[in-house]
Amino acid sequence: MTTGTAILAIDQGTTSSRALVFDLSGNVVATAQKELTQHYPADGWVEHDAEEIWTDTLAMCRQALAEASAKGFTAVCIGITNQRETTVVWDRKTGRPIHRAIVWQDRRTAPLCKTLRDAGHEPLFAERTGLLLDPYFSGTKIAWLLDTVPGARAAAEAGELAFGTIDSFLLWRLTGGRHATDATNASRTLLFNIHTQQWDDELLAALGVPRALLPEVTDCAGPLGETTLLGGTLPIRGMAGDQQAATVGQACLRPGMIKSTYGTGCFALLNTGTEAVTSHNRLLTTVAYRIDGVATYALEGSIFIAGAAIQWLRDGLGIIETSGESAVLASSIDTNEGVYMVPAFTGLGAPWWDPDARGLITGLTRNTGRAHLARAALEAACYQTHDLLTAMRADYPGPVAAIRVDGGMAANDWLLQFLSDVVAAPVERPHTTETTALGAALLAALGHGLISSPEDVEALWRRQARFDPVMAAGPRDSLLAGWNRAVKRALRDS
Repeated sequence: MTTGTAILAIDQGTTSSRALVFDLSGNVVATAQKELTQHYPADGWVEHDAEEIWTDTLAMCRQALAEASAKGFTAVCIGITNQRETTVVWDRKTGRPIHRAIVWQDRRTAPLCKTLRDAGHEPLFAERTGLLLDPYFSGTKIAWLLDTVPGARAAAEAGELAFGTIDSFLLWRLTGGRHATDATNASRTLLFNIHTQQWDDELLAALGVPRALLPEVTDCAGPLGETTLLGGTLPIRGMAGDQQAATVGQACLRPGMIKSTYGTGCFALLNTGTEAVTSHNRLLTTVAYRIDGVATYALEGSIFIAGAAIQWLRDGLGIIETSGESAVLASSIDTNEGVYMVPAFTGLGAPWWDPDARGLITGLTRNTGRAHLARAALEAACYQTHDLLTAMRADYPGPVAAIRVDGGMAANDWLLQFLSDVVAAPVERPHTTETTALGAALLAALGHGLISSPEDVEALWRRQARFDPVMAAGPRDSLLAGWNRAVKRALRDS
């Protein structure tokens, strides 16, 4: 029987809670996953039950560890990665959330964001946090909870409540009360100055968030606590938000490297090194990772709906039974025949940032069928990626490296070829597509001394497939023109 040292990665995402065990070569040796219940209390509102997240995460960790043990592997440390921006506030004494978690997709705080923009606050937030005033981020979600849940604001000011993104909540539960987050998750709150690497009192005051709520901010690799809930004592040694963890898992560790993850949404990150590049094209400046106190930055483009559009075709419309059917249907027709989907189910992210935009399908005729809708949903992820990369090239000029892709949709060869054609650049899929969880595991390995430096990560990255553009410029430009017309119709002020 094969035996070996391994790392447990907790990957708590938007649609499921997962646990994966990796060996020291970056191979998955065990995995467990449970789908997460989605709650939609009102138009544009999305919530999760944080207790369900905790219960499922604990169960999946135990299941994955048992499977790994049966194969002769022993986990020696834990890495955590998480859906970012999703906001939990809980009672410090009981550990119980005061409200369901408000998910990153949620748009309920759009009016507050508008009020802050109208008052002229956005330049301050943009300069210090690298973010825009959008409901996407945690800060306005915290304010909503404090102002809506009876007694919450007084309890927060008295130091009785704690705020955290999902990483913090899981860490608290695993360790029995360690209240911390890492620099990547902190950088998504609208409260963290990414230049000083500190919570910012002026931003806290603007949003009315008491400092007593906030966790300690740590590096992405290092001692974060220990848990005895999984058998024995396991140290927690790595933590990063999902997109930053994927950046590490994709070994995009040098300036100019790009990774794009296709899951519920799509998130493209361009490593800019130790320079926090200010975007002039409505991209985000964010912390890619922080190791030994040194922050590496990235430009990020965030697309709210990618794989979720395929999920909608399956669960909402019932026109496919499995996600894999979408590729078969899309490839069954030669062109989209003018049918475009703008999946603005919860507004549009970069580079439009319109929380009031709503989804649409345009170009319908009597000939339109399931194949056209499936193709339109897949194409939309590619068009949106093109828009992000165009903005990135403007903000950070230089040669375009191959785009390293991951996430559930990256298994779709048809999608990746179309993506390469639309963005006119090579697309590379790694041998291990579980790059988010792998990134968490690698950070834990670094924090536990199993590897000595981030550069060791590069040696583990292996390409499984490469897709090069074959589409001529004329057809590409025509497709993009059709997409741009469709987006204009979906925008709030159109």
